[in-house]
Amino acid sequence: MKEYNPREIEPRLQQAWADAELDKVNESADKPKKYVLEMFPYPSGDIHMGHVRNYSIGDVVARYNRMRGFDVLHPMGWDAFGLPAENAAIKRNSHPATWTYANIETQKASFKRMGFSYDWDRTVVACDPEYYRWGQWIFEQFWKRGLVERRNSPVNWCPGCQTVLANEQVIEGRCWRCDSEVEKRDLTQWYFKITDYAQELLDDLDQLEGWPERVKQQQANWIGRSEGAEVQFALCDADGNETDDFITVFTTRADTLFGCSFFVLAPEYPRVAELVAGTEYEKPVMDLVEASKKVTAVQRAQGDHEKHGEFTGRYVVNPINGQKVPVWVADYVVADYGTGAVMAVPCGDQRDFEFARKYNLPIIPIILGDDDPLMEQLAGEQNRVVTEVPWDQAMDAEGTLVQSGPYTGMRGGKHSEGEAAIVAALEEAGRGKRKVEFRLRDWLISRQRYWGNPIPAIHCPECGVVPVPEEDLPVLLPKDIDLAAGETLASHEEFCSCTCPKCGGPAKRETDTMDTFTCSSWYYMRYTDPHNQDAPFDSAKANRWMPVDQYIGGIEHAILHLLYSRFYTKVLRDCGLLNFDEPFTNLLCQGMVLDEHGDVMSKSKGNVIAPETMIERYGADAVRAYILFMAPPEKELLWNEDGLAGVHRFLVRVWRQVHDLLGIAGEETLFDPEAANDKKAPAPADAAKTLLRERHRVVGKVTDDFDRTNFNTAIAAIMELSNATGAFLRVTNAEQRAAEYADMSAEVASVLVRLLAPVAPHWADELWQTALGNDGSVHRAEWPTFDPEAAKADEVELAVQVNGKVRARINVAASAAEDDIRAQALEAISAYTEGKNVLKAIVIPGRLVNVVVK
Repeated sequence: MKEYNPREIEPRLQQAWADAELDKVNESADKPKKYVLEMFPYPSGDIHMGHVRNYSIGDVVARYNRMRGFDVLHPMGWDAFGLPAENAAIKRNSHPATWTYANIETQKASFKRMGFSYDWDRTVVACDPEYYRWGQWIFEQFWKRGLVERRNSPVNWCPGCQTVLANEQVIEGRCWRCDSEVEKRDLTQWYFKITDYAQELLDDLDQLEGWPERVKQQQANWIGRSEGAEVQFALCDADGNETDDFITVFTTRADTLFGCSFFVLAPEYPRVAELVAGTEYEKPVMDLVEASKKVTAVQRAQGDHEKHGEFTGRYVVNPINGQKVPVWVADYVVADYGTGAVMAVPCGDQRDFEFARKYNLPIIPIILGDDDPLMEQLAGEQNRVVTEVPWDQAMDAEGTLVQSGPYTGMRGGKHSEGEAAIVAALEEAGRGKRKVEFRLRDWLISRQRYWGNPIPAIHCPECGVVPVPEEDLPVLLPKDIDLAAGETLASHEEFCSCTCPKCGGPAKRETDTMDTFTCSSWYYMRYTDPHNQDAPFDSAKANRWMPVDQYIGGIEHAILHLLYSRFYTKVLRDCGLLNFDEPFTNLLCQGMVLDEHGDVMSKSKGNVIAPETMIERYGADAVRAYILFMAPPEKELLWNEDGLAGVHRFLVRVWRQVHDLLGIAGEETLFDPEAANDKKAPAPADAAKTLLRERHRVVGKVTDDFDRTNFNTAIAAIMELSNATGAFLRVTNAEQRAAEYADMSAEVASVLVRLLAPVAPHWADELWQTALGNDGSVHRAEWPTFDPEAAKADEVELAVQVNGKVRARINVAASAAEDDIRAQALEAISAYTEGKNVLKAIVIPGRLVNVVVK
């Protein structure tokens, strides 16, 4: 028997696969399609075990579906723009492209070493001009549709990365990439108007039945649809005389308007400076505005953040009761939601409550629970007679309205009777209207760095900002730039200086580049037609392959990449390029691989474990099988190398079993004469019967598990088939198998190899061709079928418990009636029930009989 030697087998077969273009997509109209895709990596160095897990999962899905008869698209590429390459270039006094492409080659070699079945002819690299040209073209299609906007606004600024961040890239007040504390700055930036698609992005989450519920919930929360009303408050003088100047607020709780005791503007509110200009309040207010820039909007909005405020000296009139209300500026209000102005109702909002307590502002109870001590005094009271409460916190639930004029006695709360009545009154008075508001903000896409996709815009002093003509795309990044010397696109005269395409006059190029998430928002479409020189992709090809049937990546992309990709898909659909609504039908978010301390493996933490030494010792197939066997794919995995040797031994054992089943194991046969003569050992016919049943049962189990991406239980089931195979081989010699069980033995050998082919592709292909003697690759063979009837056992073993303790085991016919099972069980444990009263005997089919005695 040939020894299993992965160090010799794996490189040889990898070369053979490449020579035969085994993984190249040969599109066939006769086959159903299956698009399998893992999120493409950033080329920051070699791969680690987190990568191995992600890409092993995808490779099993791809290989399995090819064997099931699907036309499978399984490509790979690189998300190659980004700040790490720029920083590395500065550190090494080189160019970002040098670092990026070197890392790509390193990762590509590691992917091939792992035996991943990618169609390398379809590779997409985001920093290739052939790709980013079409990213610029898509930008201009967005522009034509009114989805691109350039405006001045407060933005998230990362001092570490020296660039702006989208809201989604600020995690608990810190930069998602470098963990620096994020600041607020006023800058003119480019935005994609993703908010135009907010409702559709929310509604279409219902289409995503193959997505984890937690991902859909995260997106729904981020989109944040709120139904409420816009209410207009008129500015007034100190005596309460209204002006024609209004400030609008959005509220979901118009029912609490009678409890508005002060009015709050966010520090970013555009009219703050105007409202206090030339007054005694100007300096303290503007000092607060400046101080708030040092704290992120996320931190300021958190309930436990210390709140700061300043009175503006201005007042507004509450439109529902005519009361004069003081206007404050406070840092716990942010401009990212609603209008940046808030009607503060401290009795019903905890942050307003805490602010009112700190600054001694009235807390007017206008909504009470039925058991509130104030209810006895205020029930039915329409006028404001109480302006302070003995509460420790706000009353933010539903309740009964009090001190609320003619609405007193109505139920209050979101979508309540009181809310509807007050909004109707505001609408009638022309001071309010129904409004739907979203938490989602427009996507800030401009970045102040070199290594990104240039924004294709030109600034002309005569014509304004105009797009680069499509025939002039791509706007190429200049190669002769010295980042280590501090050069930028803005300082590169040859890049900046250009001619206006409209008037022909001198002009300047835009020097910001696009957020790298614009590159990853459509790369999966380019894979369907990667060499197209006339369009980003051919619509017929994209519509044939898309949506992606199985998308695989980390939960950390739940909002950023996945939301942006959904947005891109919908816009390109509306451009007439696509005929579907959603890019990914099924989403698997694999769990993180953790180090021995429970920390996520990350290059930035320096705790990554590379697979190379393990591959050298045990082979790539063992590494693949082990990481898939350790845990369900969606669960976190605490890396421990100890079990890898055991999985390697399993592959060696099944290698030997396959040879023995085929009668070519020679001296390595598993036949054991002593075991065969043991009275407790099964007879050869019984062992063969069990093996045949297990063959059908396990194929059914593995097929179901692979369909549901439960790889760990699938591998465990294959181990069970191996156990049954071993039991059969121990009691039958080669001559007996050849004479009586040749067909079954060959069939089981073939089944074992094909079941493990997606998991251990080199191991399986070597056995398929050398031991089984087949022409061609196992990866072009058909997946084994199974007979559900043949998988059923004639007998089953049941445990018999007495008061919860197992006292016996019985074998019963699989079709036995419960009364017969009960009788057999009672007979088996009669010694434990003698002299006792049997209260009940519960039969749990296929598992046990539980007898309760007293």
